[in-house]
Amino acid sequence: MSFTLRNLSVLAYANGFTLWHYKAGNDNLAEAGKPGFFADAADLMAEGDMVMLSGAEGGR
Repeated sequence: MSFTLRNLSVLAYANGFTLWHYKAGNDNLAEAGKPGFFADAADLMAEGDMVMLSGAEGGR
């Protein structure tokens, strides 16, 4: 599984905090939860942001 920028979207933004959603599709959620998975989006994300993952296995 590899990160795909088009599957990442902003759900909410306020006071410097962003809540993101990543659609993993049929890919393994455990892989998307590993450190460095979102490295290609590091310029978009800030410390303290949260990411919700959804996929065929459920959510995380």
